[in-house]
Parts: sequence; structure tokens; C-alpha cells
Amino acid sequence: MNTSKPDQPGLRDRKKAATRQAISDVATRLFVEHGFDNVSVDDIAREADVARKTVFNYFARKEDLIFDREEETRALVRAAVVGRGKQLPVHAFQALMRGLLEGRHPLLRISKRTDQFWRTVAESTALTTRARELQVTLADDLAVMLSDAVGKPHVDPDARLAAAMLMDTMVIAYGEALRAFRGKQKPEAAFGGVMERGFVGVNAAFAGTPYA
Repeated sequence: MNTSKPDQPGLRDRKKAATRQAISDVATRLFVEHGFDNVSVDDIAREADVARKTVFNYFARKEDLIFDREEETRALVRAAVVGRGKQLPVHAFQALMRGLLEGRHPLLRISKRTDQFWRTVAESTALTTRARELQVTLADDLAVMLSDAVGKPHVDPDARLAAAMLMDTMVIAYGEALRAFRGKQKPEAAFGGVMERGFVGVNAAFAGTPYA
């Protein structure tokens, strides 16, 4: 008899997730130590003790080895918007981001390790390009989630504009927090200050709509 809960991943899924994470961790370490362009997929496979084919089974492109939290981000946002209760969808997104920041979630936490990570990204044209692509993709996905939440078409301009403003707010706030960290200041305060100003603007722009 299967006594596991339906929403819990099985052993096979957990093993696959662990393998994927291990490969990404090895790749990120090598990229930080040697530079993205100086590390090959063969280097990563050898260091992770897996076949080259296995790397590509988990990651479609080399750049995605370092950006391995896209699905986690999307899942967190989807859960917040879908399970928002009586909250308006934009407010649900904002509440999630506040909670992640206050809880020092790895997605928003600034540390020496994340500083090294983003310096590595900045040194590579391929990685900076991929980072921008992911920002656009996540904004597009957020727009779909927002429009679904209020029963509007996916092309609804309010949903697309709200998603773009929210995503830009988070990107700019993260950048300010990173600069604060490098300047020996408190990154959380910098992050929160910019984020809240951005949220005020979004709320004002969409007041009276089903989004906010």
C-alpha cells in the first residue's frame, strides 16, 4: 500500500532532483573559480562524476547550469497567487516577496557567495544575456498568472504591465542590495527600501483594478 502523500515527490524524483542540484553546484563552483568561458561541459561532468549526456539530460544549455532556481521561483510565485485567498493577486505577490526577504530566503539573500555568483555572471556576455532572457520569461509567466487569477485574457495589458513593473522592482531592489553589500552596508535595508517604493508605485497604478 502506498502511504506517501500525493503532493510529495517519490524516491526517484528526489534522486533526480539531488543529482540535478549536485551537477549545478559543481558547475557553479567551477564557473566562480575559473570563469564561465573557461569551463567546459566535459569539465563539469568529470568533476561531478557523471556522463556528459547526463548533464544535458538535466540542463538544456550550459548557461542554465548556473541559473538553476528558475522553476523554484516560478513555483513559489504560482503557489502564492493561486493560494492567495481574499488577497488581490498583486498584493499576494508582494506579500510573498516580503516574506522571502524577511526570512532571508536564498533567492533574495545577499552574501559573499551571491556576490561572487553575480560577479561571475557580469564577466560573461553569455550569462548576462541569459539572465535578461530569464527576467523576461519570468515577467511573462507572472503576467499569465495574474490574468488567470482575475479571469482576464493572457494578453490583458494591465496584467502584462503589472508583471513588468513588479519584476523590474525586484531586479532593481536586488541590484541595490548587492551594491549595499559591496559597500559594507546592510543589504536587507537597501533591498526593502527600493522594493517598497516600487510596490507603492504598482499599487497606485493599479488601484481600482482587479489586480491591486
